[in-house]
Amino acid sequence: MKHWLILAVGLILVLSLGAIGADPSSETGPVQLRVLTYNIHHGQGMDGKFDYQRLAKIIKSVNPDVVALQEVDRKTQRASGVDQGTVLAQLTGMKSAYGKAMHYSGGEYGEAILSRFPITEVQSHPLPFASQYEPRALLVTKLKPDNGLPEFLFAGTHLCHQSEELRTDQVRQINKYLPQSGAAPVILAGDFNARSGSPPMNELLKNGWLDATADISRIDYILLRRTDPWRVVSTSTIDERVASDHKPVLAVLELSSPTK
Repeated sequence: MKHWLILAVGLILVLSLGAIGADPSSETGPVQLRVLTYNIHHGQGMDGKFDYQRLAKIIKSVNPDVVALQEVDRKTQRASGVDQGTVLAQLTGMKSAYGKAMHYSGGEYGEAILSRFPITEVQSHPLPFASQYEPRALLVTKLKPDNGLPEFLFAGTHLCHQSEELRTDQVRQINKYLPQSGAAPVILAGDFNARSGSPPMNELLKNGWLDATADISRIDYILLRRTDPWRVVSTSTIDERVASDHKPVLAVLELSSPTK
C-alpha cells in the first residue's frame, strides 16, 4: 500500500513540474495582430455629423491592435478645432501619432495611426505632388508590442485621388522610404485610390509587397512585405455606411515565428 502511495505522489510531482515548465504559447497558439485601415472622411459622416463617439465605437467593435486612419483633421475650422487623432485615441484607449499632409482650414489635414502598443518612433514623409493636387504623406511608426511579437514598422498613407501617374510616383517614393528587407517586419496600410491590377498597385507588388486584403480590396489596402513571415488569418470589412464614405478594412495576421 505504501509502495503505491509513493508512486502516486511521485507521479503527481512530475506532472506538476511539467505543467510549470510548459510554454504558454504552445497552449494558446500563435500571437495574432489585428490591423485596421479606415478613411474617416475628415470625421464627418454621410449624415453631416462630426460624431467621434460613433467613429470610436466602430473602431473598437473589431478590437484592433493598430489602426491606419486617413483624412484626419487636426485643429481645422472645418472640424471646429478638434485634434481628431488625439480624440479618437482617447475614446478608443489607444496611443496615437499624426502626420501632416498639408495645411488646411486653419489647421492640418493628413494621416493618423492608433496603436495599442507603445509607439517608439514617428516619421512623416512628404510624397510627390503637383501644384494642382492635394499634397500627400506617408506616416511611419515603430511599435513595440507587449504580447510576444517583435518590434515592427506600421505605416499609413493616402494617395492622390485625381492622377494615376502621380499615384504611381507616390508609391515609388514609398518604396524608397520603407526598407524591402530587414529585421523589423513592415506593414503598409491606407487608402491608395487605386484598383487591384492598376499601375500603382502593380508597382508595389513588383517591389516586394503582398496584398493581405486581396479578397476584399477595392481602394483600401493592407500590404505586407513578402520577406516577412506573416500569415493572413482572415480579412473583413465593417458594413458601416454612415460614419464615413469608406468602410473600415480589417486583417488578422499571425507571425510564424514571433520573438520576444
